Amino acid sequence: MRVLVLGGTGLISTGILKHLRGRGAEVTMFNRGKRAGTEVHQGIEVIQGDRNDFAAFERQFADRKFDVVIDMIGFNVEQVRSAVRAFAGRCRHYIFCSTVCTYGSKIPPGVLIDETFPQQPISDYGRNKVACERIIREAGEGGEGGEGGKFAATIIRPSHTYGPGGQLIDNLESDAVAWDRIEHDLPVLCAGDGLGLWQSTHRDDVGKLFAFAAMNPATFGQSYNATGPTVLTWRDYYRIVAAALGKTAKVIFIPAEWIVKRDPRRFGLLREITQFHGAYDSSKARRDVPEFQCEISLSAGAAGTLESVRQRGTWRSGDAAYQAMVDEALKMGVQPVEA
Repeated sequence: MRVLVLGGTGLISTGILKHLRGRGAEVTMFNRGKRAGTEVHQGIEVIQGDRNDFAAFERQFADRKFDVVIDMIGFNVEQVRSAVRAFAGRCRHYIFCSTVCTYGSKIPPGVLIDETFPQQPISDYGRNKVACERIIREAGEGGEGGEGGKFAATIIRPSHTYGPGGQLIDNLESDAVAWDRIEHDLPVLCAGDGLGLWQSTHRDDVGKLFAFAAMNPATFGQSYNATGPTVLTWRDYYRIVAAALGKTAKVIFIPAEWIVKRDPRRFGLLREITQFHGAYDSSKARRDVPEFQCEISLSAGAAGTLESVRQRGTWRSGDAAYQAMVDEALKMGVQPVEA
């Protein structure tokens, strides 16, 4: 199986490459060559270029054919239209990495969001991904693995994915200082009452869905949520990650609006995503791709991720602005509680 991965050096891509190689696939990556490769990239053909130079990008693949193209770096309609021009008739199966942010902030009566839930995104990121999905879906209509000059299309929507090589988010932000504070027995902030629902899935588990969906006819024309089956509250999340550090999390629960108001730019993750429930049904993916079994617990995954953060020298500490917010909350009489 010949597979082209557009991207290939990001977090989810690392998990995808691991499982593609386990399947014995012949893998090629396309990216700008800006990130250093890891051990999983050794022996993989790398094509360097800029997909935003659409004419050059399309020329680079004019004489190449692949069984599968996995697009991890399609973020706007111009990029995706260019990819359709480049690969229609030159690949059999096109897998597009979208996001659960396409669903927006509403929740269904049963709480868990499946792939039939209306897409009403509240962020530009989500809106752009919806537009990209539409183009890929239309290009793949009627595609049966390359017949009629088309490709079969599959859309995969990850939620919070983490693992070595990345940071570990907290409820407030992507590059969290909370873990250093917990390690030093300092209180941390969490929006609301900490009972918002959340799912975190390790990059190696998410990578299975992409890698084993490849050339699986059951996935042609389908969309999938890419999350593990475990749904946590944010209290659970802080408690589990703190335990992975050998600590207990002392958490100050305070309204999301109060936090965001103090620095809307910094706390954009909270403003647009984590203040809302993030709980998704991925049973359809496990039905059609039985290899997609999530085996890495948050406890083990968080420990490995935070150790990677230390090793890369990106551990955050000493945040005066964060401490000022904690001091203000304490002065208002809001007391920390154990997660």
